Amino acid sequence: MSKNRYPRLLGLLPLLGTLLLSGCNMTLLNPTGQVGLEQRNLIITATLLMLLVVVPVIVMTFLFAWKYRASNTSATYTPKWNHSTKIEIAVWTVPILIIIALGYITYKSTHELDPYRPLESDVKPITIEVVALDWKWVFIYPEQGIATVNKIVFPTNTPVNFKVTSDSVMNSFFIPGLGGQIYAMAGMQTKLHLIANRDAEMEGISANYSGAGFTGMKFKAISTSQENFDAWVSEVKKAPKQLEQAEYAALSKPSQNNPVELYSSVTPNLFQIIVDKYEGMNPGPKVNHEKKEKEVAATQGMDMNAHSAAGAEE
Repeated sequence: MSKNRYPRLLGLLPLLGTLLLSGCNMTLLNPTGQVGLEQRNLIITATLLMLLVVVPVIVMTFLFAWKYRASNTSATYTPKWNHSTKIEIAVWTVPILIIIALGYITYKSTHELDPYRPLESDVKPITIEVVALDWKWVFIYPEQGIATVNKIVFPTNTPVNFKVTSDSVMNSFFIPGLGGQIYAMAGMQTKLHLIANRDAEMEGISANYSGAGFTGMKFKAISTSQENFDAWVSEVKKAPKQLEQAEYAALSKPSQNNPVELYSSVTPNLFQIIVDKYEGMNPGPKVNHEKKEKEVAATQGMDMNAHSAAGAEE
């Protein structure tokens, strides 16, 4: 009885898997920003290239099984056959060409989609400093002098320069609708440059397991018009809370499913203070972040000048 039942259950597994996947939100395939769009195109291109091998193999598996079935006595049976130059050429040449194509596309996109690479735009970017805690996200707007918990708002069609760190265990900052993902690590600052090309309300998540409250470590990311963004900043500036040192110390204690909080002011250079507090734990020399930022900016400026000069020569 059980032997006959199990094959039927196994046959229902593909259908069950399809039903489960039908409820998934395909955010990565419907991006809001340019970075996410380029990453989606890369995923689709790589998948199609690999299907050039997978699909023919699946089709030929069924064709061969049908042609050489036991009841087909007219099929040629050659048990001592062991070599075909045409087949050898096909099974080696096609995969090699696909690997070369994938290698070129991956190398090119790796540099173009470098999370540390600023986005080209005529619009002045906005900076948001991100701190990963247990189990919440703190966002600092240094130019606006405000801070939030588990919510960010930024103008549409404006590059967003994220500076990311952690005041706890390692985590990963990810907004699937915008694309890109970057680790948040204590004592270190990572960067991520994103942009939203249309107004949207997206969900940001923690993409690296960090303990009991991991599943609730989510935040809202809202792209809106410049006017609405300015109005939102004005609203936050009226909030009763200020993110001073004592308030931050209380906020940094572990909590789960933390609600959105708004802070009308923030301790100057709080993000850098959080980064620097862990530097004494590193065996290497102390890093001068301000000097490093200037060196990076100067390098990027030289690269842009060289690019402009090359364009002028052409």
